[in-house]
Amino acid sequence: MENLNLVDTFSEFKEFKSIETETLMRIIEDVFRGVLVKKYGSDENIDIIVNVEKGDFEIWRNRIIVEDGQVEDETKQVAYSEAVKIEPDFEVGEELSEEIKLKDFGRRDILAIRQNLVGKVQEYERASIFAKYKEKVGEIVICEVYQAWKKEVLLMDEDGVEVVLPKSEQIPGDFFRKGDTVKAVVFKVEMKNGIPNIILSRVSPIFLEKLFEQEVPEIYDGLITIRNTVRQPGERAKVAVESYDDRIDPVGSCVGVKGSRIHSIIRELRNENIDVINYTPNIELYITRALSPAKVISVSVDEQRKKADVFMQSDQVSLIGKGGYNIKLAGKLTGYEIEVYRDTDMDYEDVDLDEFNDEIDTWIIDTLKGIGCDTAKSVLKLSKEELEDRTDLESETIDHVLEILRAEFED
Repeated sequence: MENLNLVDTFSEFKEFKSIETETLMRIIEDVFRGVLVKKYGSDENIDIIVNVEKGDFEIWRNRIIVEDGQVEDETKQVAYSEAVKIEPDFEVGEELSEEIKLKDFGRRDILAIRQNLVGKVQEYERASIFAKYKEKVGEIVICEVYQAWKKEVLLMDEDGVEVVLPKSEQIPGDFFRKGDTVKAVVFKVEMKNGIPNIILSRVSPIFLEKLFEQEVPEIYDGLITIRNTVRQPGERAKVAVESYDDRIDPVGSCVGVKGSRIHSIIRELRNENIDVINYTPNIELYITRALSPAKVISVSVDEQRKKADVFMQSDQVSLIGKGGYNIKLAGKLTGYEIEVYRDTDMDYEDVDLDEFNDEIDTWIIDTLKGIGCDTAKSVLKLSKEELEDRTDLESETIDHVLEILRAEFED
């Protein structure tokens, strides 16, 4: 079009950084075609030539020259007398290509084109941002604080896209100023009134898992799997890990030499205590490990009700942690409702199973310990049927063990 460079004319386009020039030109062409259809009734015989490098284009209207008085469709045909005004050498039957210039559009058309172009480009930009971040849900991003408010923090990513970190998704103790760099996980992406709303989180368990993935190569490579993660943000977290390679210690790999790997994660989480636990399908042992660092004497599990009674000495109960976070998180990690009993709730006459190693084979004692029974009364608390279901011991062996243990408490 004559003296028209749309990229310069519509200066609003310069703020759209993620839209490619080819896409911008395609949008411009579509908008102009819409106006041309309204103006001429059809755009079938109109060519729009786009020059991507210069950012401008030309519009040509093509019509067949017919005898005067023979025009049946003005959108596709032009009278001979009109054609020769443009070029005297034209003959009937030839095609007339006529350039449509900016001055051919009315002021109202120009305003409509401008509004439609800006609207279409903004719409495309927003859709692109939405699609980009929808694919990033569950991934860590690093952004810069643009504005910090009481209820949320507005951040900008490297492309200038606005994202939000609500107060509810911040770790207690988080405090940000303008210009600070913030690391968080993309938590939720949704459209509100046509505008992408991107929510970040620093309290999601996924954030902790992704931090481990960044710090522990074995997790990133798939040699170690995170089976479950639970958190009380800013206080404590528990991570159950498992390795499918016996040569790899999953807990040791996650902690690192002298805690080198886990310390950087702890610092990022405002000194949140992190317990890394070796996952096991043995629920009694899993619960015992989940309550770390507290040492458990015995565990009694009700699988149907998903409840577990845990016994430990009084000095270990204090290790459950402030606010009972340790036991709450252990319950969430294992999926069992855990009730802890101090040794004052227990029978002092109970006897450790190891005391019976002269009467009961060591491997049998180890099997009973494997289901969380470390004392004589913790075994006697279970029925013979429960012992058969939860161990591989034969019926006669269980009868023999129960007979020995009961004799210990007979007068």
